[in-house]
Amino acid sequence: MTQRYAISPRETAGLNTAQLRENFLIETLFVVDSLELVYTHYDRMIVGGAVPATTAISLPNPEDLKAEYFLQRRELGILNIGQAGTVTVDGVAYELGEQDCLYVGKESKEVVFASADAASPAKFYLLSAPAHKVYPTTRMTQAEATPVQMGAPETANERTIYKYIYLQGLQSCQLVMGLTQLKSGSVWNTMPSHVHDRRMEAYLYFNLPENQRVLHMMGQPDETRPLWVSNEQAILSPPWSIHTGCGTSNYTFIWGMAGENLEYTDMDAVSIHDLK
Repeated sequence: MTQRYAISPRETAGLNTAQLRENFLIETLFVVDSLELVYTHYDRMIVGGAVPATTAISLPNPEDLKAEYFLQRRELGILNIGQAGTVTVDGVAYELGEQDCLYVGKESKEVVFASADAASPAKFYLLSAPAHKVYPTTRMTQAEATPVQMGAPETANERTIYKYIYLQGLQSCQLVMGLTQLKSGSVWNTMPSHVHDRRMEAYLYFNLPENQRVLHMMGQPDETRPLWVSNEQAILSPPWSIHTGCGTSNYTFIWGMAGENLEYTDMDAVSIHDLK
């Protein structure tokens, strides 16, 4: 498990491209027969990826957590962006198809990831945050996540939002998680943009063709910075930063938050006219 430390807006304003990428971009999360973890000091969120192919993979207990087991004081959100797989939590198996979600509650001791077909493995995206209460481990399929339509073709941001872990969905202590699918011909996400000082956010971009990219914008509204992002790469977004992107084609992204509250709508809007 690698670590990423929190950086202030003042420091970020002086970073070059390589330094921005080093601090805010997670380039590799999905490695066959491996589980990758990144610990960020923004609200103590852990971002990870597991690709069990020829063998099942157990959730480890990194020394840095100083815990008896990974979820002793944490909760976990899992979203499958690959093919069919299974997550077994303390002996109970949960089948996850493509873009199905599983919330795993605090004090769950053993979590094991497996794929239905080694040739077409599952790809489990993981978000974990500190937890103070036990909520039940619960699965939600994409079909059960009531979609919300937003945007329009005229503004190139027509999209469908699926909310899984949030106040009116799967219950958690502080974790919020869902995904957004952009429709063909639409390229902008989260525009108009916003910030939310009360919680950090992590973005995972996927379903992006190999020869296409997303131009992710971060930074304070009047001091923005660009990052070019490839398929299945993630961005760490500090609470003070905007988080919006424009792709060279349509794509899908997972958004996940940790912090003060579970209100999906808790955001401070930024006018397009104020972006610089």
